[in-house]
Amino acid sequence: MLENSEQEPSEAENEEEQTDDVVRPETLSPEELEKLKEAVEDRKKLIQGLRGKPWPMKQKLVTLKESQQFVEKYEGALGKGKGRKFYAYKVMMTKKWMKFQRDFENFKTACIPWEMKIKEIESHFGSSVASYFLFLRWMYGINMILFGLTFGLVMVPEALMGRPYGSIPRKTVPRAEENSAMDFAVLWDFGGYAQYSVLFYGYYNNQRAIGWLKYRLPLSYFLVGVGTVAYSYMVVIRTMARNANEGGVGDDNSFNFSWKMFTSWDYLIGNPETADNKFASITTSFKEAILEEQESRKDDNIHLTRFLRVLANFLVLCCLAGSGYLIYFVVRRSQKFTLDGLENHSWWERNEVNMVMSLLGMFCPMLFDVISALENYHPRVALQWQLGRIFALFLGNLYTFIIALMDEINVKRDEEKIVKYNITMWEASLYNGTLSENSTAPPITVHPADVPRGPCWETMVGQEFVRLIISDTMTTYITLLIGDFLRAVLVRFLNYCWCWDLEAGFPSYSEFDVSGNVLGLIFNQGMIWMGAFYAPCLPALNVLRLHVSMYLQCWAVMCCNVPQERVFKASGSNNFYMAMLLVILFLSTLPAIYTIWKNRMFDVIQETLESDFPPWFGKVFSYASNPGLVLPFILLMVLAIYYLQSTSKSYKQANVELKKKLQTQNEENKKKNKKAALKAAMDLEEARKAASLSAEQRLHSRNIKT
Repeated sequence: MLENSEQEPSEAENEEEQTDDVVRPETLSPEELEKLKEAVEDRKKLIQGLRGKPWPMKQKLVTLKESQQFVEKYEGALGKGKGRKFYAYKVMMTKKWMKFQRDFENFKTACIPWEMKIKEIESHFGSSVASYFLFLRWMYGINMILFGLTFGLVMVPEALMGRPYGSIPRKTVPRAEENSAMDFAVLWDFGGYAQYSVLFYGYYNNQRAIGWLKYRLPLSYFLVGVGTVAYSYMVVIRTMARNANEGGVGDDNSFNFSWKMFTSWDYLIGNPETADNKFASITTSFKEAILEEQESRKDDNIHLTRFLRVLANFLVLCCLAGSGYLIYFVVRRSQKFTLDGLENHSWWERNEVNMVMSLLGMFCPMLFDVISALENYHPRVALQWQLGRIFALFLGNLYTFIIALMDEINVKRDEEKIVKYNITMWEASLYNGTLSENSTAPPITVHPADVPRGPCWETMVGQEFVRLIISDTMTTYITLLIGDFLRAVLVRFLNYCWCWDLEAGFPSYSEFDVSGNVLGLIFNQGMIWMGAFYAPCLPALNVLRLHVSMYLQCWAVMCCNVPQERVFKASGSNNFYMAMLLVILFLSTLPAIYTIWKNRMFDVIQETLESDFPPWFGKVFSYASNPGLVLPFILLMVLAIYYLQSTSKSYKQANVELKKKLQTQNEENKKKNKKAALKAAMDLEEARKAASLSAEQRLHSRNIKT
């Protein structure tokens, strides 16, 4: 092979010597021009495949330089003269297109946000920690789309074309609250002017069309809410399918250490810091592979392991039940405080619900982590159990919170009915008491701030979700600064004057909690999906939260955390995260569906069809939405899904059988090769013995003759 590789540049040099003295290609014959074009094309192919040649680097550089000079010298000259302009134009456009593709790929790589930060984290902490930051970046992209929908199609049209602030009672702060409407404490709880703004559901009027564009705001609000849920379902399921396709190909278990040994290094690295990061990444990958191999060969006492796992699950169930009861208790207690008047209670009593939920979300995962030490699972399996338990904790807390709020929502609805009746009586008494029967005076105008109004339970629910998001964000950041940064500072500077080694013993540097942070993201996104229908500002708040979290947590993990002692490799497809996200997406849409059904918001579609579309279109839509047509269509979809799933299972089984056959054939080929090698070795040994014996006989015969 080496002789052939050395002959290739020599043949190219001969071609160059033959064409080097040619200065005017127009004087060449057509056959010579074709040969010159072939030589140029061969040089181009050599340049493209030069990286894969088994040559020394010096020889590659010399060959590359000579080939580039040859191409530059004769490629342009081939385009001169009559009838050869099209070739020159094609060569020029090919070069420009290749340069554009290369620049565009570099541009796309540079536009990926936080790519280098995540790569650096992966090199020091492994793929499990990096998977969290990849998941955070993916969530950031989804929330940017949701923010664009709500901000561009709901909030901006209402702010620009809707009725201004102070025009109607629902857009005006009541007179009794005007003095405190701009207080920081009131605005921090999203009351006052924040409550009567585009941030919440109650600000939007039910006017069918607004502005000179006749913008259908109620229809837009309904469609944006439905579109947000539909887009979220689509992107989650699509990501799960793509991850399954990417993770379902190939065999990662064959020659694992050999592949890591001979193919891990990147020989294009020229930066010393990048080389250090790559070295740390390869070291971490070997730790992951070795630990996985050790975990697969463990043989422990199965009865003791089962007992400890049952005990651990019982303790976890007790924690979940206790946290659910505590949240239900504090929500009912806060309702009593609201009836008594929040101004008569302390700050803790006013914010008790949010603080209790945040503290449970902070301390219960730590307790689960301690309990999981009893189970002795593989690190990846232990992470999945931890994620499932924290997911159950967050989901149970959230739905306990919603169930407890239902009582308050029912009270608010009853109060709203009473207030509506009182407003009707107040308007009638005001009109009858001030105007005579035959009076022609103009109607009495009352300032919107003085009009009695009832509570808006949708705005109340939106405020609760916004407060939960804010309190959860503040708790996360404070925990990060105190639990990670301050702990790292104390360990770093007090270690020299302490009685024991703080870095190796207690408290030591903290490890990055993958399960708690991932579930925090999922729980936070679930609150966004659940509350965005009542508070359109929630996607904007979440975009800001995720943006700050990326920079703050990247800084914290590199400065304050240490790699985990039990390093493991994250799953090739993060479908475990996506499955939990899909479950919480489904459960988060139930309150919004309840609101749509309770307020009959879907009637706006029928109204729009009757008013803005021809009558035949409304009839077609009514026929298409007939249950007699919808139910068979749903049944057909279910049967199609069942058929596709069965086909997929059969294909998977066929792939497994084919894989077994290939492995069996591979083992047989190994045995045959081994036998052939042994036979060749025996033949070689016999030939050596025969040669040595014949040599000894010739030597003996010579000695006899002499």
